[in-house]
Amino acid sequence: MTAATANMTPTKPYLVRAIYDWIIDNRCTPYVLVDAKRPNVRVPLSVIKEGQVVLNLAPRAVDRLDLGLEDIRFSARFSGISHQVIVPIGAVLAVYAQENGQGMMFPADEEEQGEQTEASVEQPAAGDEDNVVRPIRERPALRIVK
Repeated sequence: MTAATANMTPTKPYLVRAIYDWIIDNRCTPYVLVDAKRPNVRVPLSVIKEGQVVLNLAPRAVDRLDLGLEDIRFSARFSGISHQVIVPIGAVLAVYAQENGQGMMFPADEEEQGEQTEASVEQPAAGDEDNVVRPIRERPALRIVK
């Protein structure tokens, strides 16, 4: 391994952005499946189901979306209350289109698995959840995009 390749950034954040853009370009709704048990995940407690959360990243559902190298950040309304959401890239399990399940799943990061701690969550707000988050009823059917 050369010095140039040893210092390269991980591919995962770039793949997340590329699949997100591909889904938007095809006029579909981008969802991310998140392991809510990972360290530094910040989502309202009320949206976590069985340790996971599915977040709708459609432009109409989020504000100030930042698909960064370290994490995904945005503001969204949950039960009518605005929350700042932070999802470390290592906690992203999949990015897929809600309409047809096409997208990409990611293998669990071995380095981060040993460091799992309780997620940072906010207290649930009163009222019905709006359409920003869909609870997991069954695993999404994804196809690998090559």
